[in-house]
Amino acid sequence: MGPIDLLNHLLNWLAPALWLAVLLPLLAPLVLRRQRTSATLVLQVAVNFFFNLLVLGFGLWFFDHDGKMVTYAGMVLVCASNQWLLLRAWRT
Repeated sequence: MGPIDLLNHLLNWLAPALWLAVLLPLLAPLVLRRQRTSATLVLQVAVNFFFNLLVLGFGLWFFDHDGKMVTYAGMVLVCASNQWLLLRAWRT
């Protein structure tokens, strides 16, 4: 595998984590309308992306290949929990 192929595989592996990390903080105000947070959008994206990468890495290690729906479901659960904590949604 050449370096271009390796880069292509790595970017395709990171893409679901990045998209979920970006879209969830952008769409969260539609569901949680009255939430005010001290966490900036960049911080929310960075925290969500970091934990998404951990879940993807664990799924790759546990299942020996990526792309399992269980891994993606775990990524959604972890990302939603992080967003709930960052927005302090338990106060409503």
